[in-house]
Amino acid sequence: MVQSTLVVDIVELQRRTGTRRPVRADLALSDTEVGDRSVVGGLLAVDVVVEAATEGIVVSGNVSGVSRATCRRCLDDVDEPFQIELREIFERHPTEGETWPIEDERIDLVPVVRELALLALPLAPLCRDDCTGPDTDRFPTGPAEGTDGPESDEPQRDPRWAALDALAFDDVASEVGEDHC
Repeated sequence: MVQSTLVVDIVELQRRTGTRRPVRADLALSDTEVGDRSVVGGLLAVDVVVEAATEGIVVSGNVSGVSRATCRRCLDDVDEPFQIELREIFERHPTEGETWPIEDERIDLVPVVRELALLALPLAPLCRDDCTGPDTDRFPTGPAEGTDGPESDEPQRDPRWAALDALAFDDVASEVGEDHC
């Protein structure tokens, strides 16, 4: 059964330090995308153990799913499975950015799982190691046939950069070199 929440009651666990409870769930979460990268369908499999510790609760295990991103060369979609290790601490008085809160004798695993899944998304994926880039039939890089394009093989220069053609660095380099030697 796929669910959108994962709240674990910890009353029984806190009675004795070291008590453990396995938690397995399939989550369907919203907001699992960053730019053009996302978790496919927001679907994540959670397989963790919740354990009572002296000052709180320790959650450890794995979160897995499938990421979808755009290939950095050919711009096709790339789907890749991922599995990330989860090891987090929940406390009654959490430390900002380090631990998570215990609220009403429960811990909510959804924010933790969502954060880890977003951090696991690839930054610049490739569909395959030998990807050569966009298909030239679908994405032509030169002027279309029958149009008046440049006749030479040299790429056409952007006129906005023309002012840089007047710069000469040889004189400046020799002056700097003489003063600092």
